[in-house]
Parts: sequence; structure tokens; C-alpha cells
Amino acid sequence: MDNYSISDNFSLLSKLMDIHGENSFKAKSFASAAFTIEKLPSPLKDTPRDEIFRIKGIGESTGKNILEMLDTQQCSLLNHYIEITPAGILEIMKIKGLGPKKIATIWKELEIESMGELLYACNENRLMLLKGFGAKTQESVRQNIEFYLSNRHRFLFAEVATTGHELEKQLQQLLAPAAVSLTGAFRRNSIIIDEIELLVAAPVEIVQQQLAALPGFSLTAANAGNLVWQLNEKLKVITHSCTADNFAATLFTTTGSPAFIDKFNAAGGAAFLHNAASEEAIFSAAGMDYIPPFLREGINELTLARNRQLPEPIVATDIKGIIHSHSNWSDGESSLEEMAIAAKTQGFEYLVISDHSRSAFYANGLHIERILAQHAEIDELNKKLAPFRIFKSIESDILNDGSLDYPDEILAKFDLVIASVHSNLKMTEDKAMARLLKAIENPYTTILGHMTGRLLLSRNGYPVDHKAIIDACAANNVVVELNAHPRRLDIDWTWLHYALEKKVLISIDPDAHSIQGFQDIRYGTLAAQKGGITKTNNLSSYTVDMLNNYLLQRKQQKNILP
Repeated sequence: MDNYSISDNFSLLSKLMDIHGENSFKAKSFASAAFTIEKLPSPLKDTPRDEIFRIKGIGESTGKNILEMLDTQQCSLLNHYIEITPAGILEIMKIKGLGPKKIATIWKELEIESMGELLYACNENRLMLLKGFGAKTQESVRQNIEFYLSNRHRFLFAEVATTGHELEKQLQQLLAPAAVSLTGAFRRNSIIIDEIELLVAAPVEIVQQQLAALPGFSLTAANAGNLVWQLNEKLKVITHSCTADNFAATLFTTTGSPAFIDKFNAAGGAAFLHNAASEEAIFSAAGMDYIPPFLREGINELTLARNRQLPEPIVATDIKGIIHSHSNWSDGESSLEEMAIAAKTQGFEYLVISDHSRSAFYANGLHIERILAQHAEIDELNKKLAPFRIFKSIESDILNDGSLDYPDEILAKFDLVIASVHSNLKMTEDKAMARLLKAIENPYTTILGHMTGRLLLSRNGYPVDHKAIIDACAANNVVVELNAHPRRLDIDWTWLHYALEKKVLISIDPDAHSIQGFQDIRYGTLAAQKGGITKTNNLSSYTVDMLNNYLLQRKQQKNILP
């Protein structure tokens, strides 16, 4: 092992010891040794063993660790700290501007253990609430995380949506008059994108020649009419080539998921592909309605199309109000009045303000006296902004035992309660289910927020029995949130079909911590479309009067009127 490797190991060891709160003198001794070793004029491996301990800055402990690394290529002490440190914390250590002390604070006080969780916390202004952090530090951390994540090779749909559509337009102009279309998982609006696929009705040689001349494109593989590109050294792009008369058929087969294509072919659909004029013609010839790309997942859409029963998909303009939003009363960016005026200006009929509850100390959660003060402000704003309305809500933490965060007399003061889990996420399924089911059975729970607590590409959700949760929501008249934040999209769209079967209302909610956050609704509606949601079974598509009546009737049914 060379000097630089030993130095790097000691530097990492020193930081990990600081993160774990070990003796500061011992941690500094490894940091000092790392600096010393990096400046040595000769390799340690060529230095007599007894002389290593005479080097200024090398002590008994550091010297023994050097010998171990020279003999075994391993450092058992470093390995120990790596083993007891979550992998996500090791990744966070790569972010500029975060030293060991700050990382330890983030980990211990916010329970953050991954890069995605940290970015989410920055976007929710939670770092600003920690000692030693401020707005500038938080913004710097956020920018450094985004730069780091931009070099990943898997992406949220929201991260590459604009790039994909712009790329389609660029190739349409470049390769005209050849037909060009997005295809594959991107065209189906999949929530995770590994590559952007495009279909081109032109010979592969022409496509290769034209794209190779574009800035940022580098060819990495070519096979059987398909070219694999790297765009700006981070995003995988695949171009499929076909003839003009086979464009519709190839677009059809490259768009659908494998399960969809298998089911279509099993029913004799392959016979309708040859020289089809359009995708619409393929479906028509197969005796079914046109299935939009986002539905082609091989679930039940083929049967529905054959029976002329495809749902009218929800669209972003069907959303009538913002449900689940946070103001600067807790961890939001803007004031309550600013949020309400922005929602009204954007054409929404209402805003459901649902700041964090008191147990969410990291998010400046509201204690009872602050709830009463906020309600007084809401009453004044409702007089000022009528007929626009602000509904009084709270995102109540579901506590460890499944209870909500306030006594009943306080919960009764809200128009609706969103119940969510935010802490102690490393639960077994038994504990998670007991916790969630008790919260769902609470008569004050109106909406179950982000069911699994997942953060896409960052944190798996806690394990739950989706069917049992949906069944419980059906039995207790609880709405299931489809959290529209592109890093959540929780509940997963694959379970929406079952929710519809059980007649459970869904609510597409942006979980907005800023005015800009309202725009996340579009990602929620894309996910909802895949699950067959329509405006009639989505709570946030209710008009202000419909929502008010629904909430009043629900309170009457639950006998919880204040």
C-alpha cells in the first residue's frame, strides 16, 4: 500500500471517529498522521519498521495501523467504523461543505441516512433549524448534493422529463422528414428512468452520423439497429432505427412493457402489427379502444380497452385545490398569506394548510398555542380572500404507538387531519402495520399521508401490507394520499388499482413547502394516470363546496363535530 492510500485511510478514519463522537484527541492524531504521511519524501513500504515510529507525527497507535496496512493491505480499525456507519452517511461525506460534526448532527438529530433524504430535508428547510446551520449553508449543501447526484445513472422522471422532450424535438428537426418519437419507459412516464429511448424511421448509419456530430453525445455501443449513447457523460440514450412503413409497429412494441406486449401477443395481437399506419389502427384492428402509452403496463388495461371501459385519465387541470402544504409557521418557505394568494392567482379554489405537528421538532412543528394563533390568522385571511378558502389542517405525526400528536379536543378543531409517519422508520412490518392501522382507525384521521415513507432512489419505505392498509382505509373512510413530490410518489401507482376496487378515495397532494412546490401536482397526476385514477375518485379534484360538504358529512358520520 502506497503513502497516498495510507494517508487517505487515516483521513477517512479520523472523520468517521468524529462522526461517531469518539475521543477528539485520538481522531486528530489520525488526521495529523494523514497529513504527515502525504508529505513524506519516501515510501513507507521502503522505510525500516522501527524508523516509522520515529517519524514526527506518527505515534504508537498510528504506527501500528501503518504496519497493519503495509502487511495486509487492510486497516481493521477503519473497517470497523465503516461497518457501523450507514452506507448513506459514507456517501454524504463526499459532499463539499459538510464536515464530520455537521454530518453527525444531521444524522443524529434528523435521522437522515442517505443523500436523497438530505436533499429532501434541504428542500423542506430543515437544516436551518439545526444549530450551526443557516440559510447559506443549507443552500450550499443543496447545490452540492444536486451536483453530485447529476452524475448518477438512474434518475427520477422529473429530473429528466424536460431533457427527454427537448431531445425528441431536437432529433425531429435534425432528422426531418424522418419520423422521430420518444418510446420505452420514458414514453410510459415510468417514475424511475434508466435511459431515454427514441425511435427513428431512418437507417442506423444516418442516425449515427447525425448524432455523433451533436455536442455531448458519445457512442458507447451499437447492435442490430440500436445505438447506445452517453449524453453529457451521465445520461444513457438509446436510439432505435426502423423503416418508415414499420414505424407504428416498432413504436408500439418498444413502448409497451414486456408484460403488456406478452398479453397483447397472446391474444393474437401480433397479427395486426405488420405495416400498420398508426398505433390507433393497431388497437382498432385488435377490437379495442386506444390505450395511452402511460397505461401500457400489462395489468388490466387490455381487458378494459376490449370492453370499451378505459377510464378518462385525470389531468393536472382537474386539480381544484392544493391539499397538503406547509407555510413558514413550520418548515415552509413562504407565509400563509403568500401561499394562499399564490394558489388563488394560479386558479385554485382552496388551500389546505397542513403544517407539521409538535412532535416534528426538526420541522418547527406547531404546539397547541401556535395552532390557535394560526387558526385566527386563517379566519382573517378567509374573510379577505373569499370565495377562495383556506382549510385548517395539520400533518400530524403518527407516534410510535399509532396515536396522533394532539388530544381529541385539539384534533376536532381542524377541518381535516393528514396523518403521516416521519420518525423511527426502521420498523418491522408487524410494528409498521400496528402503528398505521391504529392511526387509520382514529376517527380524526382524514388522509393517510405518504403511506410507506419512501424516498425514490434514496430510501426504501418501511414494510407494509398494502392490501391490509387499503382495506382499513376503506373500512374507516380514510383517504389515501398520492404524495406528488417526485421523490416520493407514495402510494406507489401499482396499488391504485386495488384502491379503486375497494372504492378508496385518493388525494393527489403536492406536499408543497414552497409556492413552486404546487407544480409537483403534474408528477402526481402522471403517476395517478398509470393507476387509472380519474377526477371523480381524487379528493383534490373536488371543488371547494364539494370538499367542504365531504368534510362536514365525514365529521357527522364520525361524530367528531367540535
